Amino acid sequence: MDVTEANFEEEVLQSQVPVMVDLWAEWCGPCRLVGPIIDEIGAELDGKVKAVKLDVDSNPNIAVKYGIRNIPTVLFFKNGEVVSKQVGAVPKSVFMDKLKPLLD
Repeated sequence: MDVTEANFEEEVLQSQVPVMVDLWAEWCGPCRLVGPIIDEIGAELDGKVKAVKLDVDSNPNIAVKYGIRNIPTVLFFKNGEVVSKQVGAVPKSVFMDKLKPLLD
């Protein structure tokens, strides 16, 4: 699912389940590696975790608000707060390790 500045509060900050927000851009090579991993995790943990993508070029205010300087960056939200962050392209296991404590 794609989120924008218009629906970020509803989809991410007000979510009843933890949310992974993949901040990316079309021109970013490493972002294309992370995208399918985020999709896969979202499908595997459907109902337990929400996995969304936010294009930083189209939604710069969100990137500024959360101090995003490098992409890809994945922010992990729980109860409307950032509780973890991962910068750069990493294996699926790294994302899963960050999610585990949010699922309790």
